[in-house]
Amino acid sequence: MKKTILSLTVFISAHCFSQGGYDIKVNIKNCKDTVVYLAKYTWDKQYIVDTCKKIKNGNIVLKGKRELDKGVYFLVSQDKVKYFDFFVNESAKFSITSDMNELVKSLKCIDSKENNDIFTYMRFLTEKNKEFGELRGKTKGLSKADSVKFMADRMKTLNAEVQTFEADFVKAHLNTFTADFLNLKTEKEAKEIPKAKNGRPDSVFAYLYYKTHFFEGVNFKDDRVLRTPFFADRVKRYFDKIIIQIPDTISNEIDRVMAKCTPGTDMYKFLLAYFLPTYEQSKIMGFDKVFVNLADKYVRTGLAKGVYDDKTAENIIKRIEILKPLLLDSQAPDLLMIDTINAKIVNKMGFDTAKSSTGVTKLYYDNAQKLTPLFTTLYGVKAKFTVLVFWDVDCGHCKTEIPKLLETYHELRKKYDVKIFSVYTQQEFDKWRKYVIENKLDFINIYDPVHINNLKEKYDIFSTPVIYLLDKNKIIKAKRLAQEQIPDMIKMFDAQDKDKK
Repeated sequence: MKKTILSLTVFISAHCFSQGGYDIKVNIKNCKDTVVYLAKYTWDKQYIVDTCKKIKNGNIVLKGKRELDKGVYFLVSQDKVKYFDFFVNESAKFSITSDMNELVKSLKCIDSKENNDIFTYMRFLTEKNKEFGELRGKTKGLSKADSVKFMADRMKTLNAEVQTFEADFVKAHLNTFTADFLNLKTEKEAKEIPKAKNGRPDSVFAYLYYKTHFFEGVNFKDDRVLRTPFFADRVKRYFDKIIIQIPDTISNEIDRVMAKCTPGTDMYKFLLAYFLPTYEQSKIMGFDKVFVNLADKYVRTGLAKGVYDDKTAENIIKRIEILKPLLLDSQAPDLLMIDTINAKIVNKMGFDTAKSSTGVTKLYYDNAQKLTPLFTTLYGVKAKFTVLVFWDVDCGHCKTEIPKLLETYHELRKKYDVKIFSVYTQQEFDKWRKYVIENKLDFINIYDPVHINNLKEKYDIFSTPVIYLLDKNKIIKAKRLAQEQIPDMIKMFDAQDKDKK
């Protein structure tokens, strides 16, 4: 299981408890619900803000003394069915009317021009969606080819109509939250794409345009943007699918986005609280570097104050100190270990019966000169590739993987200069030695009876097995591998090395 110390934190805006209050009255004809919830969007979640438990004749009253955070809200039925979105922005005191038989089409708002504007937009989209839903029925009697062409032509026309309407609508509402809201769901694609040398549209130009304009018009200094149904998806899509998936590139892009925010705001806090655990918990090899970069820049310097308390910040810093030496392309920390032969000598010194860390320390210094020639070191392994594996005799997963690793090793060494530095993580010497002999593990089999290496922190061992791949200089080329990944990794790095030569 992946070790993590962070989780996405939910922050309550300070504005939520300021004075002013809200008074939202909604009348929906033909409404049969008896309970309705007022909910809001915040990042990628939705939260219930208030509940109306006494609905009579479709009259819904939502009233409170606290001021609501500005942003996009919606009503939800007792069966968790969403009615419609609306804004709480210029005012939190207004009335909305509608009819359940044609909910969106009949929406009207009193005392909020902004909501009437967005209802107009919603009505247009509802009509276009209705037209789209009716297209399939109009293809009856047509051949398959004609049906496909008809659908393609009509969809193209409908999309063009929507795009034109949205562009004109946004233009007519510039410098308003309505425009900012719609801008978040609008894709910024190049309209005129030049030809590449092969005569086809230049895909590189199209990509760079899309990437460059992806956040165009998004105001990261406005917390209202955080409380929309589109913002979180846009941010996640940019970092997961749009930019090149290289740790340094991701780190730079995060810095660029964070620079657009005002420190201390909800926007700033939520973004940091998303990025840090996302890259700490990433399953993609090497992406822990993003987490380390972020923690160094924002947590260590105090820029994340208000996001995490002092104790959590301290734990994050401790975590990155463990991870830093283990990042890809770092030189692996050396290990001073004892093999199965010298283990008997070491145990006679009393290490196997020592009762405390103080006792172990005393034994070490009393026997330092004798111990030095007994150590087998990681840096002493001479091979183009070293597979460093940490495992435990009693680990169920290890019992499956270690025999497979042995087979993989025997195949690999026929073609490559590779050795296995096999570290037993526990102290039960007889049990370990018996397993090594019975299973004919012709690895470099070692363990740490001297307790000198602190394996848990030095190599971040919180479960077993853990496998690292090192090159001839003991540079970490891959880590936390499954044993079946090792051949492809070695093949790839060997080919890269030959290409360089």
